[in-house]
Amino acid sequence: MSKALQAITVAIPAAFLIAAPAFAADVASAPPAYKAPAPVVEKSPWQIRLRLLGVLPEDGGKVNGVPGSDLDYSDSIVPELDITYYFTDNWAAELILGVTPHDIDGAGSLAGLGKIGEAWLLPPTLTLQYHFTEFGAFKPYVGAGVNYTIFFNQKADAADSLDVHDTWGWALQAGFDYMIDAHWGFNVDVKKLFLKPDFDVTVAGTPLTGTADLDPWIVGVGVTYRF
Repeated sequence: MSKALQAITVAIPAAFLIAAPAFAADVASAPPAYKAPAPVVEKSPWQIRLRLLGVLPEDGGKVNGVPGSDLDYSDSIVPELDITYYFTDNWAAELILGVTPHDIDGAGSLAGLGKIGEAWLLPPTLTLQYHFTEFGAFKPYVGAGVNYTIFFNQKADAADSLDVHDTWGWALQAGFDYMIDAHWGFNVDVKKLFLKPDFDVTVAGTPLTGTADLDPWIVGVGVTYRF
């Protein structure tokens, strides 16, 4: 082997040994490779629930001019849909939609009449809610709002005729969602409606007026879906 070739053979490894530490230091001090930030996924403001409701009116009321008159109402279990729109993570508005049938029975001095009649109720209720967000998957809320109840498909039984008037009322609400994931959850909800509609009734040919003190509790359980 020529002296020149021997010199090259020795020089190349030596140069590598000298340069390797500097190259390693450069690699160690180099900035990390650019990684794009994860995309921000915004929550939809819309949410729906399907609930099974127990509608539990409080018994009470009177027929004007009939001393000791009172009224009783049947409970009802019905399906219900509600739609919620979130203005922020905490503030939302909820609208509930459903219909419920009830019997109207005489009580007190009217007990001998038995079933006076029946009616279906459409009670759309709009509430403004505050949602607490510091409890993880458990998301309680409270709300208050207004109700407008429409009475339809009314039928007289012991009475000759019956007409319960549509009316406004106030609503209070409390409940919670327990979210299983970002979209699905379980809901429990309780509302109190302050509802006292007036009515016209004719009994034995005599036209009468009165007030039904319904003031129902509405207790619901169901499924939540957040879009």
